[in-house]
Parts: sequence; structure tokens; C-alpha cells
Amino acid sequence: MPSTSSQAPQELPLSGTVSLVTGASSGIGAEVALGIARRGGAVALVARRADRLKDLAARIEEDGGTALAVPAELSGAESARAVVDAVTTRFGRLDILVNNAGYGVRADVEDSDPEDWDSMVDVNVRAVLHLSRCALPHLLSAAAGGPRGVADLVTTGSVAGRIPRPHNSVYSATKHAVGSFTEALRAEVTGRGVRVGIVEPGMVRTEMTAGGQSSAGGAMPPEKWLAPADVARSVLFMVEQPPHAAVNEIMVRPTAQEH
Repeated sequence: MPSTSSQAPQELPLSGTVSLVTGASSGIGAEVALGIARRGGAVALVARRADRLKDLAARIEEDGGTALAVPAELSGAESARAVVDAVTTRFGRLDILVNNAGYGVRADVEDSDPEDWDSMVDVNVRAVLHLSRCALPHLLSAAAGGPRGVADLVTTGSVAGRIPRPHNSVYSATKHAVGSFTEALRAEVTGRGVRVGIVEPGMVRTEMTAGGQSSAGGAMPPEKWLAPADVARSVLFMVEQPPHAAVNEIMVRPTAQEH
């Protein structure tokens, strides 16, 4: 017999929220953005490649979601402020920030190019610091008066930030730095409803690991590495927790990865 219940369909877990995801043009960032949209959240896509962002935004909207492409080079305070302003002007709020953009080049210290060091520090550290600072007032506001009673700031770190290895010193240093920043910021804002967490993947099949970090997997064949969607699930797990629960750190490795 057909049901006569007039109960509305269950609301999706991120309905009414707005997220900003950096490094969204491919890999982990794209998978996180798709996952947020499927859970009912509007998502701002931030990366350098405008064409990729446009395609992803179109894909999300074709599936019934809401997306905004924000092409940007996150090189300092002004660019971070401009990105956050663009998102909050369009949507009026910001509930979730995912600092996912990353850059890595492997080399011995004596043979490495200091310009590569600067690029890693700019993307992996400075962009995280500036974007987090610019987003924080909006996250605090969302936590105080938003539909979930909580806001989230998640950064993609790396196993390399916990276990430094030869040939990867500067990249490891940048990821260690954001781990320390994450924990300190967590302590500063946790009493005001903003959850701060870090996801630290091992080897993942992305454009970055196909290039500047390709040798980091050692003898482990790439088919045994994580897929971007594996890491995205950890990010989504963090932001879907009930307001009283905070998952602050997740390390996720391929089963076959030893270190």
C-alpha cells in the first residue's frame, strides 16, 4: 500500500553550506569539491587553471549542484583576500575551507633549485596561512549562526610532514609547518565552534606525483597508490561529523606503503 506520509525528503548533510576548495582543478581537490556538491553544499573552486575550473563547475551544475569557479594564483595576502571576498560576495557566507593546493619537487639540498624551495613555501605554507586568516572571520560567523552550528577548516598535509626523507627535505618541511600551524590554530578557535583538521596522505596518483614527486613512491608500483577519491573521503568524513565531534587528524596511506 502506498505511503501516505507527508514527511519531507531527508536534507543532504551539507545543505545550506558554502565551501571553498583550493587546488580544485584536478586530483584530490576536484574529488573533494564533487563530494561536497553531492552532499548539498555550494562550492567555490579555486586554482590557477580557469578552463579546468569551468569544466568542473559545469559538471557540478549539470548534476544539480551549485559551483563558482574562482581562478587565482594564491601567492600572498592580497590574492587570498580577493578569493575570500569573491566567494562571500557571491554566496554571503563561508562554512568550510579546504586548503588543498600543493606543490612538490624532490632533490638533494645541494643539487636543488632555490626557486623550487620558494614555490613550495609559497603554495604549501604561505597560501595556507593567508587564506586561513582571511577565511577565519567568516568561519567564526558561520559557526555562531549557521545551519550546522559549526564550521570547518581542513588542510591537506602529507605523511612527508611526519616522516622526513632524503631528497624531499623542503617539501617535508613545508608539510611539517602546516601540521604545526593546524594544531595551534585548532587550540585558538575550537572553543568558538571552528573545527581545524589536517589530512596527511601517503602516495596518491595525482598530477603532482606524476611529476615533481614521482620518485617518492620508491619500489611501490603506482597502481598500489591511493586514488584522489580515497583522500577526499577523509576530508568529507571530517566535515560531516556532528557539531560536538571534531576529527582533527587523519593519516591515510596505501596499504602497501611501508613508510
